[in-house]
Amino acid sequence: MKKIFLVFLGLLLLFIAYNIGTRSSSSGGKFSFSSKDKVAVLTIQDVILDSDKYLESLNKIRKNNSVKAIVVRINSPGGAVGPSQEIYSELENIKDKFPIVASMGAVAASGGYYIACAADTIYANPGTITGSIGVIAQFLSYKDLLNWAKIDVEVIKSGKFKDVGSPFRTMNEEDKEYFQQLIDNVYDQFKTTVAVTRDLNKDELDSIADGKVFSGEQAQNLNLIDELGNLNDAIAFAAEQGGIEGDPELIHYPEKKSALQELLSTKLNFTSRISNFPISNSFGLFYIVDIIH
Repeated sequence: MKKIFLVFLGLLLLFIAYNIGTRSSSSGGKFSFSSKDKVAVLTIQDVILDSDKYLESLNKIRKNNSVKAIVVRINSPGGAVGPSQEIYSELENIKDKFPIVASMGAVAASGGYYIACAADTIYANPGTITGSIGVIAQFLSYKDLLNWAKIDVEVIKSGKFKDVGSPFRTMNEEDKEYFQQLIDNVYDQFKTTVAVTRDLNKDELDSIADGKVFSGEQAQNLNLIDELGNLNDAIAFAAEQGGIEGDPELIHYPEKKSALQELLSTKLNFTSRISNFPISNSFGLFYIVDIIH
């Protein structure tokens, strides 16, 4: 009886290990028991306000010796400048170890396009919305509302620009000039990145780097992307570049969320949609396109 129990327990453990390995390698980004060469699929989705989960995923990919190529799947209108630059930089840092292919979904614009520029090859669908090369900052002003409500706000500051962008006062011309210089500098960084990675003349970028969006087909004609194709096309090309024969095994990042995390994430995303723009609620500069209301 004891022997039967031990055999049953052994089989049960093998079954659990197999299922954990299968689920992890196909969707969770966790350890896989399979030794087959893999393509890591890093999905960047929605407005980019934080880079932590993507940097953590890339660190795990770097340490996974079974990964031979990376596909960066982008479905994002962009987001904050800092996080977008961090993700781009980390992809640049690991390019010497993996071939990187970007795959654009419905929208891969502004910060989403900036990140795609780190890839060796960029795929997009003919109707993908991309481009929107530019920088934006938006500020709310409650001054008239406060005046109507007869509420005074006293501000004590160390310098004349310390409260620039405050919702409690309107900007003067000097404030606007200060912010315009800041935006122009970050905009120049964006154009430099595109010019270098896409082998384009920076001066000639002005005609297409004015915030306009393009279809995937238009973007290919402008040399902003390389190939027209879907996610499967990008995966197949990445596997080929990584020296993988046959159909590659996929390992997805970031790690899959729990049902509760998914619910909370969906709720937060919905709140972001109905408030139209994260820019309205947080200070900063953004690589973002506002095309969906």
